[in-house]
Formats: sequence, structure tokens, C-alpha cells
Amino acid sequence: MAAGAGKRVLAVAGEMSGDTLGAALLAEYRAAGGTASFFGIGGEKMRAAGVETLHDVREMAVLGLSEVIARIGFFRRVWRETVRLLDERRPDAVLLVDYPGFNLRLAGEAHKRGIPVCYYVCPQVWAWNRKRIPKMARVIDSLWCLFPFEPKVFEGTGLDATFTGHPLVGPIEEFLASPVSPLPWPEGDPAERIAILPGSREMEIRRLLPVFLRAAELYRARHPGASFLVSAANERAAGHIARVVEATLPEAARPRYAVAVKAMRETVRQARAALACSGTATLETGLIGCPMLIAYRAAWPTYFAGRALIRVKWLGIGNLIADRTVSPEYIQRDATPEALAAGLEDIVPDGPARAAQLAGLAEIRQALSRPSGSPGAGALLARIVP
Repeated sequence: MAAGAGKRVLAVAGEMSGDTLGAALLAEYRAAGGTASFFGIGGEKMRAAGVETLHDVREMAVLGLSEVIARIGFFRRVWRETVRLLDERRPDAVLLVDYPGFNLRLAGEAHKRGIPVCYYVCPQVWAWNRKRIPKMARVIDSLWCLFPFEPKVFEGTGLDATFTGHPLVGPIEEFLASPVSPLPWPEGDPAERIAILPGSREMEIRRLLPVFLRAAELYRARHPGASFLVSAANERAAGHIARVVEATLPEAARPRYAVAVKAMRETVRQARAALACSGTATLETGLIGCPMLIAYRAAWPTYFAGRALIRVKWLGIGNLIADRTVSPEYIQRDATPEALAAGLEDIVPDGPARAAQLAGLAEIRQALSRPSGSPGAGALLARIVP
């Protein structure tokens, strides 16, 4: 049966990351023999995988409450159109990729109509808003999880939750097998190269990069051969970084620092250790096998609100997976130059602390790998919608 000739699936991804995950899932679905046609909301990668997209993820992605409010009319229209598709095109299944604010509501609408719901990327109910768990169990038929501890959250609820491996593991293994690319490391001792990962958002860079730079200078005072490469997600972030470097470091120190744009993985691969803003970059850094110190600073009202809602011991996802501190965390007032410089003294040279972190990162990498012989999310979808 040719693709598009038989069963139909409504697929919804509302962010660029979801577009990437959705496209990879569909490639695996086709490889497993799946022949259904797909329509819904996605981006360039899902379109390339054969999805008929009625709205693009670039239209859907917003940051912050004010932007949502400003575009409330657009989101209401998209919501009505998407629900109408459930009635007009009667899909054989619904595939929802992350984007929980929109997709959990859509799961409820599909469930009312008796349409099987497959959800890829578990909403972080284990961290906050656990009240969602009963609703998820009620409206989702199959939940495919990226982290090995997530299925346990739903034990006893009746929800079929399966760990399908983290999608970063394969690409990073391929990256590590690729040739090393040159980077603009400043002159210094290659054994004293330290990556600085200050985050991608301007506010993160403004709050955290000065702390990282002052920590680096404290470390360099004791290790004159140290050099530092700051990773920038894009040119705009590089501009923010350059301004912070100029405002923070004396002119004489600046030659020991450089910026690499869109080269985070290569920067980390070549570094002896990293100072990293809490976020996805810490997971990639860990999978690459680079010891790190994780730090985060937010406005105090934001921090207190977050602590009131979030019910986990660690911010670093690797630490959550290991259920212990593999990579030390420095949050809010603990994120000081002095503390971070002392942390570098532990993890840059060979010694017990570095060896323990390297062993822990290897353990995390293994835990995130798909269990041998188990199917991925695409193969599971092929069982539901052949």
C-alpha cells in the first residue's frame, strides 16, 4: 500500500525541537513498514518527511506569557481548525510531539472521539504539576518517554508508558566518530582548555556569563596556560557575549577568550571541562563525555516561584537520571566565581573528582540508550497504525 493511500494520522509538533523529533520518528516509522499519511502542524523537517502541514512551527513557537496574550486570536483560530480536523478528516490516530499546553488539550478532544492518542516526549509532570498525571492517563493511549525514569511515574495509572531511548544518543555517537574540526581556541595549554556555555537567551547570558568569566579569571590566575572558548548558539547570541566580555574582563585578559558560533558540540569535545548553563546543553555535554559544572541564576521572584512549583532535587537532567550529583550544580546565590573556580580545580586535573564524573557520565549515556532489542517510537507507531 502506498503512503497516503490508506490510514491517516494527525500529527502536531509546535516547536522546532518537536519538528526535529517528529521527523526522526516518521523516518523510523517508514523504516518499520508504516504506510499511513500524515497531516497537521510541523516544520521543515516534518514536511520533508511527508507531513502535510497546515501551520508551521515558526508560527506556533512563542516565549513568555506576554507573547501568548498578544497572539491569543491566532492560537484560538489554530485550535478550532485543528479540532475540526478530527471531525472532518477522521484520522486513524493522533501523534502529538511535546508542546503540552496545546497537545494535552488536543489529546482530550481526540479521546472524546475515540481516536487513539500517541504522545511522544513526556511532559515534565515528574518535576511539577503532577495533577496532570490522572488526566494524561485518561486521554493518552501510548506515551513514549525520552528518560528511563519517566514510565515509573505512571505506574498504576493504566497508561501505557514506554522508554524509547533519547534521540540525542545516536547523533552524538555519530558526531564523536566524525573528524575533529578546527576552532579558534586562544593560545595556551591544550590540557587546560575550558568551554563556557552561557545559554542561548540574552537574559541567561547577562546573568550568568559575568560569573563564568570571573570564575575563569580566578582559575587562570593559578593556571596561566588556561584558555577559554565561549559557545554562542547564533550570531545574535555572539553579539550579547561580546558585550558582556568587554564589560567584564580587563583588556589585557581578553586575548585568552574567544567565541565559537554554532559549534557547541565541537567546543565541548575539544575542552577539558565546561562551565555550563543549566539546560539541554548540559545533556549534550554529558553525552560527549566532558566533565562540567552546572550553574543557573534567575531573577529572585522567578527563582522563588520555580522552587515552589518544581519538585526535583536537581536541575541537571543527567543528575536526575543518575539520581545523584554527577555534575556539581551551583544555583542562584551558590553560583559565585569563587565556588566555580574551586570546582574547576576538582574536575580539570586528573584525580578522583574527575574520574568519578567521567564514570557517572558514561553511566548516564548508557541509561539514555534504547534497551537492546526494544522498539523505538516510530516502530511502536507502526504497530498501532500499520
